[in-house]
Amino acid sequence: MYYYVYILKSARKDVIYIGYTNNLRRRIGEHNSGKVFSTRQNMPYSLIYFEGYSNQKDAIEREKKLKHYGQTLRRLKERLKWSLKFA
Repeated sequence: MYYYVYILKSARKDVIYIGYTNNLRRRIGEHNSGKVFSTRQNMPYSLIYFEGYSNQKDAIEREKKLKHYGQTLRRLKERLKWSLKFA
């Protein structure tokens, strides 16, 4: 089983959401159908980035770093500057 850390970008506002899951298609569907409270108000979302991990702990650690350590997210945003702009 694989675990995915993913970044979604709202089509309505200039906001991103970072999460992790073991089923990426299902989770994106949940975000875009209003089942996730924290993303409900800015639907719809587009997947702009994901990483796959074979170990759940690695995925959780990466998600936490992206959410809570500004430098880590800033570096990733530099790599995704065009995806963030046009998604």
